[in-house]
Amino acid sequence: MTIDRRRFLGGAMAAAGSGLLAGCASTQNAALVQPLRPVSREYAAMYGAIDTEPFPIPAVDLSEIEPRFLRREVTFRTTEQPGTIVVDPAARYAYLVLERGRAMRYGVGVGKEEGFNFRGSAVIARKAEWPRWTPTLNMIRREPERYGKYAQGLPGGPENPLGPRALYLYRDGQDTYYRLHGTDEPATIGTMVSSGCIRLINQDIIDLYRRVPVGTKVVVLPAGGDATS
Repeated sequence: MTIDRRRFLGGAMAAAGSGLLAGCASTQNAALVQPLRPVSREYAAMYGAIDTEPFPIPAVDLSEIEPRFLRREVTFRTTEQPGTIVVDPAARYAYLVLERGRAMRYGVGVGKEEGFNFRGSAVIARKAEWPRWTPTLNMIRREPERYGKYAQGLPGGPENPLGPRALYLYRDGQDTYYRLHGTDEPATIGTMVSSGCIRLINQDIIDLYRRVPVGTKVVVLPAGGDATS
């Protein structure tokens, strides 16, 4: 995969100041995603139930997810250094750059509305296990009946839309209100679903979380980004 760096010049948050992105809540019903063909035993084991967490993480029904969005190591050509995360919203992938032209690729769900989406470079300034979720003021204003009850925040747990892990992106020391996080709706991976953040299958965000430290660079391509494999 080759990434055109010129796409990043002048990249800025499409929504700033008021934290339009922070909610990362779903806007699509997972039940609308049609079941697909079964996958291999290897993937069934990779996405099996996890019972070593503070809250149980169920096995993923992989028949509901396109196989191309499952975690795998792939060829990836880029000028970014190993350890960098590159998010390609158009292709619905996040890549962790590895050595020797390789990357770990994860399928993702991306923001439904382009106006809420971050683009350009940032760093992971904070990591959290079973993070607390709080909708933004804008989300509460838009849908008070849906989000008003969570104005004080929702503790981490199975019902929390951020899932078991979250990676918080900052630029120039400021929170972008953009996160890479898990999801309680794995069937939505590969679609445009959230209010702006990048969601991964819970088993995948746990895998990515353990691979990257605070300070990791993250590059988010524009929705129409020039990235080919």
